[in-house]
Amino acid sequence: MISSSPISTSLRPNPSSFLLRSPTRPVSRNGFLKFPRIWRASMRLATSPSIKEGVLSIEGRAALTSVPENVTLSSLVGSGSAAFLGAVADGEDCRHVFKLGVLQDHRLVCLFRFKIWWMIPRMGNSASVIPKETQMLLLEAREDKGALEQGPESSDDNVLYMLMLPVLDGSFRSSLQGNSSDELEFCIESGDPALRESKFLEAVFMNYGKNPFDLMKESMKLLEEHRGTFSVRSHKKKPGMLDYFGWCTWDAFYFDVNPQGIMDGLKSLSQGGTPPRFLIIDDGWQDTANEFQKEGEPSVEGSQYGARLVSVRENSKFRNINAAPDVEMKSLKDFITTIKNTFGLKYVYVWHALMGYWGGVHPEALETRKYESKIVYPLQSPGNLSHSRDLTMDCMEKYGVGMINPEKIFEFYDDYHSYLVSQKVDGVKVDVQNILETLGMGHGGRVSLTRRFQQALEKSISKNFQDNSIICCMGQNNDSVYSSKVSAITRVSDDYMPRNQSSQTLHIAAVAFNSIFFGEVVVPDWDMFYSLHYAAEFHAAARALGGCGIYISDKPNHHDFELLKKLVLSDGSILRAKYPGRPTRDCLFNDPVMDGKSLLKIWNLNECNGVIGIFNCQGAGTWPCLDSSGSTPSSEVINLTGRIQPSDIEYLEEVAGDNWTGHCAVYSYSAGTLSRLPKNDSWSVTLKVLQCQVFTVSPIKAYDQDVQFAPIGLIKMYNSGGAVEAINFSAYPRSRLIIKGRGTGLFGAYSSRRPESCNLNSRDKEFEFSAENNLLTLMIPLGIDSWEIEILF
Repeated sequence: MISSSPISTSLRPNPSSFLLRSPTRPVSRNGFLKFPRIWRASMRLATSPSIKEGVLSIEGRAALTSVPENVTLSSLVGSGSAAFLGAVADGEDCRHVFKLGVLQDHRLVCLFRFKIWWMIPRMGNSASVIPKETQMLLLEAREDKGALEQGPESSDDNVLYMLMLPVLDGSFRSSLQGNSSDELEFCIESGDPALRESKFLEAVFMNYGKNPFDLMKESMKLLEEHRGTFSVRSHKKKPGMLDYFGWCTWDAFYFDVNPQGIMDGLKSLSQGGTPPRFLIIDDGWQDTANEFQKEGEPSVEGSQYGARLVSVRENSKFRNINAAPDVEMKSLKDFITTIKNTFGLKYVYVWHALMGYWGGVHPEALETRKYESKIVYPLQSPGNLSHSRDLTMDCMEKYGVGMINPEKIFEFYDDYHSYLVSQKVDGVKVDVQNILETLGMGHGGRVSLTRRFQQALEKSISKNFQDNSIICCMGQNNDSVYSSKVSAITRVSDDYMPRNQSSQTLHIAAVAFNSIFFGEVVVPDWDMFYSLHYAAEFHAAARALGGCGIYISDKPNHHDFELLKKLVLSDGSILRAKYPGRPTRDCLFNDPVMDGKSLLKIWNLNECNGVIGIFNCQGAGTWPCLDSSGSTPSSEVINLTGRIQPSDIEYLEEVAGDNWTGHCAVYSYSAGTLSRLPKNDSWSVTLKVLQCQVFTVSPIKAYDQDVQFAPIGLIKMYNSGGAVEAINFSAYPRSRLIIKGRGTGLFGAYSSRRPESCNLNSRDKEFEFSAENNLLTLMIPLGIDSWEIEILF
C-alpha cells in the first residue's frame, strides 16, 4: 500500500509513479499489446525503523540488539520505511570503526570486495560471517525465528527483507563488517589523513519491504533523489552495442593484439554465420613506454603494469598496416574504416585505463607533459589489505602511477576521446577505476577525487561520443557507484579466466548475486568468454539470461558455431532480456558454490514471456577468503536436484495481462519439450557439476472461448522468448492473432487448438501442430530479420 505520510519536496517522485496500473491492463501501441511496468510500493509500510532500549526494530521485529548509545537513526522524510544509521565518535579522525549492534538469527546475504577491484557474495546467519569491505547487506527478518531452520520452503507471508547499504557521507565512504561477537560494524574513511571528522549521521542507508527486488529498486531511487550524486539504470541512456554480438581481443591475443589477428578473427566469425557487430580492441594498442622492461632482457612478472602512456595515439602496430592486400592502412583510422566496411561492424571500442594506462601517464614524455602527471604510490585501506592480495595492485604500488593533475583531467580525457573519434572509434572500455581510492591523500580524499575524475570522464564521453559509449571496469567500489550519473555499463565480475578451472562456476554465481546491487545502477557486464571451452555452455546460457551485452574472446578459427547460434541471430544481433539477471527469491540466502546442496536459479523477463535458468555451481571451486575445509569436494557432488516453478520469475504478471488463465507454457530448451503448468506448480531438474538448463515460461492467455495461446519464440535460441516483441488479437470476423518479432529460425508457441492457417509477412506459411503437447511451429527463413506471424483460427 502507499503510505499517506507527507513527502518532502526534495524527495517527491513524479506523481505518475504513484499510479498503480493494473497488471491486467495492456497498453496498445501501433495495434500491438505492451504490458506496462507495475509500480509496487513494497517499501511504503506502516512504520519507520526505530531504536528503543538498545533494539533496532522494523515492524516490531528486532534487527539489531545491544545497539550502542552513540549510534544515530534518522528517518528519510517521506519514505515511511527508509532511514540512515550513523554514529558519533569522541574525537576526529580520517578513519573510524563503529559498532551498530548484535546481528544474530537472520538469514543474510552480503556482497563484499575480496580484492580492491571485485565483489563476491557471502551467506550466513549472523554478523560474524560478514567480511570487511561489505557494500550490501540483505537480511531476512521473520516473525517466527524457528522458520530460520526451515529455509526457503517455509511460508513467505511473515517475511520482511531488510536492506543495508553503506554509502557516501560527505567526503567519507562507508562499508560494513562483522566481528567474532556477532556485532555488526561500519567502517567510515576519507582516504586522506588531513580530512578528519567525528560525526556521521548518514553513513548507512537502511530500508525494508516484502519484495527484495522492489526493495532494492526503490531504495536506489530514494538514494538517487536524496543524494543527487548518481543516477539509477532506468535514467541512463543505454549504448546500442548492448543489442549486438561482440568480440573482444583480450583472451585471443592478450598484449599481442595486432591488426592481422583482428581481421582473421572477424573473418572466421563472419564466415561461420555469427558476424560480430561490436568489437573491443583491448589492451595492447596504445603508445606506451616501460622503463622496467629492457629490450633483450627477460620480463619480470608484473612489470607490464609499470608501463606509462606517452601519447594519445595508437602504437606502431596500428600504423602502416599490411594486413589486407590492395588496401593501404597507415593509421588506426584506416584500419577501423577497413574492418567496418569489410565485416559490417557497427561499433568499435578501444580499451584504456582511467589514468591512461596501468602505470598512468608519463610525466616527461613530449606529448603528455601538459597533463602535469606525477609519480605517486597507491595506499590501500586496511579493509582491502585484510583480504586477497592482487598482483596488479602490488605492481602498481611497486612501480608507482603517473597520476594526472586533477586540474588537467578533463583536458586529458577530451584530448584522448576526440582523437579516438577522429580515428572512427565509437566508444571506450575504461579500466582500473578503483585506483582512485588509493590516491586520495592530498586531494581531498577518495570520495572527492573519485567524483572529480568520474565527472570529467562522463563529461568527455557525452561530448565526444554519440551513444553514451563507455564500459566501466574494475570499478566495483561504492565511491564509483554513487558517483556514476551517466555511465550505464559496468563489469560486475572478476576476469573471465579460461585456464582456471575453479573459477568457472564462481564467475556465474558472483555476477548473478552482484547484479542484485549493481543492476539498479547499471547494466551489469558479464565479461567475455570462449565459445570453444568445456564450460562454454554454462557461460553462454548465463549470459542469455543476464540482460547484458554478449561478447566472446575466441582465438581466430577456434569457435563453436553451434553454441554461438543459440545466442546470435544471423544479422549479428542478440535476444537480450529486459532486466539484469538475478537469483530467484528462494536462492538469495543459499550458497550455490560451497554448501553442497543448492542449485542456482537465475530469472529474467522478455516483452511477452519470462525465462529462467538453473545451474549446478557446486563442487568445482571455492569462494576466495573463505575456509574451504567444510565444503563438499567435487568428487562427492555428482547430481543435485532442484525445483522450478513459473512464479520463480518475478513480475511475470507484467506480461500476463487480464486474460491470463493462471497457467503457463513451459518450454525446455535442452529437451525440446512443451508443458502446461499452473503458475505455482513446480517441476524438478537434476544436474551434474557445470550443467545447466534454460526454460522459457510464457503465460497462457484466453483470447476467446476457443483460443488459448502463449508465444515461446525462436525455440533453438537460449532466450527464445526474446524474439517476440508484441501480440495483437482480434475476434472479428474471425479469431486472429498477430505476433510481431525478429530473427530467423524455428518459431514455436503453445496453442490450445490447431490453427486453420498461418501467414508470415502476409504470405501463406506451412506450419506443424502437435495435438499431444499443443506445440505450434513454423520456420522463419534466412533473410527475414523482422516479421509478423498471422494465425487464423
